[in-house]
Amino acid sequence: MNFLLETLQLIVMSIYYNIEAFVRLFIPLKKKDVTGEIVLITGAGSGIGRLMAEKFAPLGVSLVLWDVNQEGMKETARLVKEKGAARVHYYLCDCSNKAAVYRVADQVKREVGDVSVLINNAGIVTGRNFMDAPDALIEKTIEVNTMAHFWTYKAFLPAMTANNHGHLVSIASTAGMIGVNGLADYCASKFAAIGFAESVALELLATGKDGVKTTIVCPHFINTGMFDGCNSKWPLLVPVLDPDYVAKKIIEAILTDQVYLLLPKSMYLLMGMKKILPFKTGNLLGLYLGAFNFMDAFKGRVKKEG
Repeated sequence: MNFLLETLQLIVMSIYYNIEAFVRLFIPLKKKDVTGEIVLITGAGSGIGRLMAEKFAPLGVSLVLWDVNQEGMKETARLVKEKGAARVHYYLCDCSNKAAVYRVADQVKREVGDVSVLINNAGIVTGRNFMDAPDALIEKTIEVNTMAHFWTYKAFLPAMTANNHGHLVSIASTAGMIGVNGLADYCASKFAAIGFAESVALELLATGKDGVKTTIVCPHFINTGMFDGCNSKWPLLVPVLDPDYVAKKIIEAILTDQVYLLLPKSMYLLMGMKKILPFKTGNLLGLYLGAFNFMDAFKGRVKKEG
């Protein structure tokens, strides 16, 4: 195709996609049927991981739970069975350990089948200024929040691409889209997780595997204990999020094949402003929103992984 034709195609399709997006603001999207899918959730022993498992339970899926907390997984398994889950399997797995991921993944394939919905949810936070954070905790943050995604994709994506069917879900953070004072290692790990997920999504499209869907979730900080002590300066604009609400919105995003989910909705505006505002104006906005002081009263759990 020549330059003029390709440019015309770009303009026409851009108009079409923008109209489509506008219409979808008013027309509820049809939710896909996930009956029979095998859904694996990392970090399923507590928090958002447990809540997502509970919300998947009545949808006819087979649930596979991963965590380093055996007792937490047992409790999650009990809860999802009460909510109607037909098949539940749980496995002790340190997602930061590549060998462990591959070993447990092989066990899942033998005992349950090929995972068709992979939710990378496990995460940790140190909550310390960069120069105060021990090297070991910085490394662990990157291993759990970023590198684990590489290993789970390597383990489960081949079956999805072979069938041209599946869904990859990355639970990242708005801290993976904008830096936050006191969260250098956490932000770096989430920036990397988003970049990785976006790149794999493009690879899938480039190779014609459009049946493998992707969803990147970027919530503001969630009231799960991971960020205890942290408060929002303007809670009506940027609240600390309710875990059940977040889990509900994630499931909705998966069922409607939503590519990006930012929470709360104000984040769509704020992230857009970040990209177009001058640097000093952006800093001023961050100061106004309390981003410079968000971690001042941090007393959350240092580790929360799966």
